[in-house]
Amino acid sequence: MYPGEMGAVIKNKISELIGSTPMLRLDGIEGAGNVILKLEQFNPTGTAKIRMARQMVDEAEESGLLKAGGWLVESTSGNTGLGLAVIAAERGYRFSAVVDNHSSMDKLRAMRAYGAELINVGGEDEALVTAERDATAEKLAIEHGAYWTEQHANPGNPNGYLALAEELHQALDDDLHFLYGAVGTGGSLCGAGRALRKRIPDLKIIGVEPVGSIAFGGVGAPYYQSGTGSPEGSEIGDLVDYDLIDEGIKVSDSEAFETCRYLARNYGILVGGSAGGVIYKALEQAQSVDPSTNIVVLVCDGGEKYLDTVFDDDWMTSTGLHSTDVVEKLASMLGKKDRQN
Repeated sequence: MYPGEMGAVIKNKISELIGSTPMLRLDGIEGAGNVILKLEQFNPTGTAKIRMARQMVDEAEESGLLKAGGWLVESTSGNTGLGLAVIAAERGYRFSAVVDNHSSMDKLRAMRAYGAELINVGGEDEALVTAERDATAEKLAIEHGAYWTEQHANPGNPNGYLALAEELHQALDDDLHFLYGAVGTGGSLCGAGRALRKRIPDLKIIGVEPVGSIAFGGVGAPYYQSGTGSPEGSEIGDLVDYDLIDEGIKVSDSEAFETCRYLARNYGILVGGSAGGVIYKALEQAQSVDPSTNIVVLVCDGGEKYLDTVFDDDWMTSTGLHSTDVVEKLASMLGKKDRQN
C-alpha cells in the first residue's frame, strides 16, 4: 500500500477538488539546478485555469454582477472555457464560449460535453483570432445582458492563483529561487508571482511566450502553441505586469513540442504544448545555476488534449516542427538519451 491510499476526504462538489496539485522534480539533471514541475493538470478539466474561472465567477456573484440563472460568456482558446463550463454546470448558469479553430478539438468537444454553447468566429481558418473573439463576447454582453468574464482584464483571474502561491510556499518555504510560467493573460504567473514576491523578495519571475507572440516585443507571426501568448493585432492584457516580471523570453514551437514528446517517452510525463516550452526554458536556466537552486515551472495543463497534434508523428512532420537539434539538446540537459533516437 502506498501513502495516501486510505483516508481520502469526500467532497460534495467538483469545484472543491480544485488545487493542492502535486509537484515533481525532474531527475537525471547532473550538476544543474532543480527543475520542479507544479502539475496543474491534476485539477478538474486538467488545467490551472479552472482556478481563475471559479474565482471570476465567485467575485461576480459577490458583487451582484451575476445573478442566479445568469448567462456567462468568454472569449477562449479552450482551457478558460473548460473551467467556466464546469463552474456554470455546477451552479446552473448558461455559458457561451466564443472560440476559433486554433483551439484543440478536444477542448472544444469537452466544453460541449459540459453543456457550453460554442460560437466559432474562426471560419475555415486555423488562425488565432483573439480580437474577433473578444469583440463578439463584448457584443453578446452588451446586447443580451450576459456577463463577460473578460479574462484578460478581470482581477479575479490573478486572484484565482493566490492559493497556488500558498501551495508553493508551503512546499518550499523561502527556498524558491525562480518561477517560470507561460504568459497569455498573465494571470497565473503574475497572480502567483506577486504573492510569492511579497514573501521572497529575491524571487526571479520569468515569463515565456511563443516565438511570434508580441507581449515581450519582436515581430508577430503565426504559432501553434495554444492558450498562450499575444498574437499580432491583439491587445496585451492589463494583467501582464511588466514591473513584476524579471525577464520575458520566447520559445519556438519545435522547442516546446519536442520537450513534450521527450518527457512523455523518457519520464512518462504528459504535458501540454505551452508547458513544454516553459520547461525547455527552465532546463536551460538550470544549466547555469548552482545545484541547490530551485526552479519551479507552472505546468498549466496536461498533454491529453494534444494527442492529435503535438504527440502525433504525422502532424509534427506535416508542420515541419520535428527538430533533431532540440532533441539532442534535451538529452544533454537532462542526461537521458531519448529512447527513440
